[in-house]
Amino acid sequence: MHDLTGFQRDLLYVIAGRDEPKGLAIKDELEDYYEKEIHHGRLYPNLDTIVEKGLVEKGELDKRTNYYTLTRRGERELEARRDWEHQYIEESAAKVAQ
Repeated sequence: MHDLTGFQRDLLYVIAGRDEPKGLAIKDELEDYYEKEIHHGRLYPNLDTIVEKGLVEKGELDKRTNYYTLTRRGERELEARRDWEHQYIEESAAKVAQ
């Protein structure tokens, strides 16, 4: 995960939270989150990158539509990222409580 961009990590989170989302569903979700348009030229190359890294699998519904799912490696990477983030959130909450 350390070599992914924030956008690529966000792609993983969206894919993890949906059941085999299509590219356009991922795009819509990210546009809602970022509150701006996500261009195809940004979306699909980044999806291809996380597929090439073995974090996501791309399946084909028909000749024009693909869907995406996390691989086991992708799931492990997300879990490790959550654990890493959580340690800092816990430390911050402990400092505030003092």
